[in-house]
This record gives sequence, structure tokens and C-alpha cells, in this order.
Amino acid sequence: MTAFCSEQAEVLYRLQCVNRMMGVKFEACTGISQSRLELLSLLFQADEISQSDLQKKVNIDSAAVTRHLKQLETKGMVTRRRKPEDNRVTLVRLTDEGRTRIEASKIEKERFISEMLENVSEEERRLLTDVLIRIQQNIEKIQTT
Repeated sequence: MTAFCSEQAEVLYRLQCVNRMMGVKFEACTGISQSRLELLSLLFQADEISQSDLQKKVNIDSAAVTRHLKQLETKGMVTRRRKPEDNRVTLVRLTDEGRTRIEASKIEKERFISEMLENVSEEERRLLTDVLIRIQQNIEKIQTT
């Protein structure tokens, strides 16, 4: 950042840097993106779910969900099929390979989080979480045109 940026702009810049860096490092450490792991985790909790319901739960645009699911299907982690009663609906299910991947990823994810927060005290983590929640709520209130 430059001297021309306000303290508030510095906060935005740091959030963007952390988000970008965290995504890249997370995938390098775990072998799977945060978005794909979130999809697999939701599927782990459900027997079978429609792709549109899955998309609503992860709050990712439908095209991105489709791309992620295609790649996960290619890797044998999920299966997709048309709903017999309504051909417009695609049902998604976790495979045994996907379940195995989720179990392995839990350990890798915990290690990543532990290393990421290594020098951050419990009190600092609580404070950071509270601040991030308030920022998120403020962003949700912002009106767009």
C-alpha cells in the first residue's frame, strides 16, 4: 500500500491479500480448493441433494458450482444424475472416494488452520472473529444498483 491510502483502505487491502493468499496456500496444503471442500462437506451431510439446493447453501454462482461438480465427478468424488420425475433437476451424491477424501481433508484442514493461527491468541481469535462478523454484516447491508 502507498501513503495515499487511508487506514480504512489498508483494512480492505489486507483482507483481500489474506483471502487470496489463504486460498492459494489452503489448496497447496490440502490438495483441494476451499470451495470444492465445502461442496464435499455439504454432500457428506446429505444422502443426495439437488444441484440448485447445493448452490444455495454454498452461495456460489450456479456456473461455478457446475464447474466444481464436473471436476469432482471427473475425479470420482461425486456422481450426478437427472431426477427421474423431473429431468430439469440434477441430483448430486458423494461417492466412497469423496467420503475418503473428506476424511483425509479434515486432518489437513485442521493442520492448515493451526499453522495459520499459530501466533494468534485465543482472545485475539475471538476478537478477530467478532470484527469479521461485523464487517460481513455491514457488507450485506450495502445497497447495490
